[in-house]
Amino acid sequence: MKIKNILPLLLFLTSFSIFAQNGKIDEKREKIKAFKVSFLTTELELTSTEAEKFWPIYNAYDDKQYELKYLKMKTYLRQLKDDNFKNLSDKEAATLLSQIESTDKEIYQLREKYMNSLKKVLPAKKILLLKKSEDDFNRKLLQQYRDKGNKD
Repeated sequence: MKIKNILPLLLFLTSFSIFAQNGKIDEKREKIKAFKVSFLTTELELTSTEAEKFWPIYNAYDDKQYELKYLKMKTYLRQLKDDNFKNLSDKEAATLLSQIESTDKEIYQLREKYMNSLKKVLPAKKILLLKKSEDDFNRKLLQQYRDKGNKD
């Protein structure tokens, strides 16, 4: 599965359990982010010059992607809950679909800009390693989430 597909699912699942904890979402997100930074730092073995250029690009991308995928999409998904969905008119459904498509385009354009920026600071092999490391991190985080769910 592509990271593009895994990350929203991962964010949704983690945010869902976090939401139940009454507003501690930012705190949990920061913990996950710190864990991810540590994981990627170890996996990528960036030189100090690479790290100095990479992290601002990565953090800006990650924050914007979170804003688009979680915060914006959350608004759309709320409208698709069973009760709301049943009451949507065709016009409202078309508007919602258009908003979702627009956000998808924004996400695609953000990803394209991000990749172009990364190519200026990292060799292609490290960019591929980054993609692999992000996938590994997401699998590891999802496994921890599952393990935690099985203990309850």
